[in-house]
Amino acid sequence: MNRVSQSTARRVIQYWLDQRPPQMEADLLIIKHLIFDETYLRRPRGIYAALNAENNTLVEAAYNIREGGRELLLFYTHLAESGLILESATIDGNTQQIKYLQEVWPEIILQRCIVHVQRQGLSWCRRNPKRIEAKELRELFLKLTEIQTKDESLRFVKGVNAWERRFGSGIKTSTNRGRVFSDIIRARSMLLKALPNMFHYLGNSKIPRSTNALEGYFSRLKEHYRLHRGLSKTNKQKYFLWYFYLKPK
Repeated sequence: MNRVSQSTARRVIQYWLDQRPPQMEADLLIIKHLIFDETYLRRPRGIYAALNAENNTLVEAAYNIREGGRELLLFYTHLAESGLILESATIDGNTQQIKYLQEVWPEIILQRCIVHVQRQGLSWCRRNPKRIEAKELRELFLKLTEIQTKDESLRFVKGVNAWERRFGSGIKTSTNRGRVFSDIIRARSMLLKALPNMFHYLGNSKIPRSTNALEGYFSRLKEHYRLHRGLSKTNKQKYFLWYFYLKPK
C-alpha cells in the first residue's frame, strides 16, 4: 500500500474542508414527524439537529447554535420555508423550543421525551429519598417508561392526580426552601407541565416517545470528533457540515 506524507494528507484534508458539501436531500414535503435535540461540545453553544422520526435520518443540523436563543427560530423557519409542514416534534422540554416550534407550526403536537422526564425526575427525587412525598413521586417516575397502552397512561395520570391531591397544596404553600425540598418542588412542577404532552405516542405510532435515536446519533458524532479535536474554529465548522452530509444516520 502506498503511503503519503503527513503534509500531503493535511493538504488533501484541507482541500475537502474548503469545499462546501452538497445540500442534504431530505424530501421535506413528506416528512411529518421529527425529533429535535441539542448536544454540547462546549457550553453554552452546541449542535442542534432534526431527525426524521420514521427512518432515523438527519434532516437538518447546525453547529455552534444556542438552544435557548432565537437561533432556534431561524432554524425552524428555514425548515418551514423549505416546505416542511410538521405534525409532531419530540423534544426534551426546553421552553424556547416549545415557544418557537409553536410559533412556526401553531398546530404542532409536542411530545415530551419521557426518558428526559424520568431521568430528571429521579435525579430530583434522589435514589433513596427520606420524605414520603419524594418516595411516592419517585415511584411514579419509575413507572413512566413502562407505559405501553392508553389504559396504562390513564392509570399513571390517576396516580399523579392522587399524589397531587395528597401533597400538592402542602408543597405549593410551604416556605421550606432547603435543597432537598426545592428539588421536590422542581420535580412536581416539571411533571405537571409535561403531563399533557407525554402520551401522544400512544395514539400515533409514528410519534417517538423519546429523543433516544437522536442522542444515539450525537454519541457516534462525538466519537468521530474526538479524532479531530485539533481543528481550528473555522475548520471545525466545515468539518461538521461534511459530517452531517456524509453521516446522516
